[in-house]
Amino acid sequence: MSQKATIIAGPCVIESAELLDTVARKLVEINGKLGTDIIFKASFDKANRTSIHSFRGPGLERGLQMLADVKEKYGLRLLTDIHESWQAQPVGEVCDVLQIPAFLCRQTDLLVAAAKTGHIVNIKKAQFLSGRDMRYPVEKAREAGAREVWLTERGNMMGYNNLVVDFRNIPDMMEIVPTVVMDCTHSVQRPGGSDGKTGGDRRYVPQMALAAKAFGATGWFFEVHPDPDRGLSDAANMLELDKLEGLVKELIK
Repeated sequence: MSQKATIIAGPCVIESAELLDTVARKLVEINGKLGTDIIFKASFDKANRTSIHSFRGPGLERGLQMLADVKEKYGLRLLTDIHESWQAQPVGEVCDVLQIPAFLCRQTDLLVAAAKTGHIVNIKKAQFLSGRDMRYPVEKAREAGAREVWLTERGNMMGYNNLVVDFRNIPDMMEIVPTVVMDCTHSVQRPGGSDGKTGGDRRYVPQMALAAKAFGATGWFFEVHPDPDRGLSDAANMLELDKLEGLVKELIK
């Protein structure tokens, strides 16, 4: 590829310091072997879980400290998502990329607060919008002073607990920003389709990644876990950690 690919990987939610260490060590290993600069991702709070009884994470204060520990120990860049405007400033003190969740990508105050941190803002395309519609969230972030904006494709909701990916959204969004990321694991979700939890099918993650490459994506997002079926969030669609290196190698060759 003409420029270094943007690759984001990590567990869906912060479950424990041990999990973060395990994943971070693997990302450092892959970066050393392949010359990549994988950005470490984990959420301190999953505010949009299907059920009120679902695990959400350690919360902002403890979660940011755990992410800061990862940065200090492993030297990885960090990405996490914010759900409320007041979270932007403290998250910006620790993380390099602030991510706007798909359901919230039209929330003006959230976009403005993220932009004002001076960090990269990654806006995930809503399940109810087209790629071309994303020019408006980008416009909000840019006019609020964002120095760099990314867009992420994660599929469209078609009802009945399923998502469909229209890969034409990738070139459409490439006309808006130069960095378009394919969220390869959330795009295989079956939202709310597993008895009060989001289901999914991780078997299709590699195909999602390769199809996005064919359509011109410049980045990829993977939620990974050493034992996905025991994960506390998005268990069905997280990629096995030991499969990440081979897939990344295929994507960047």
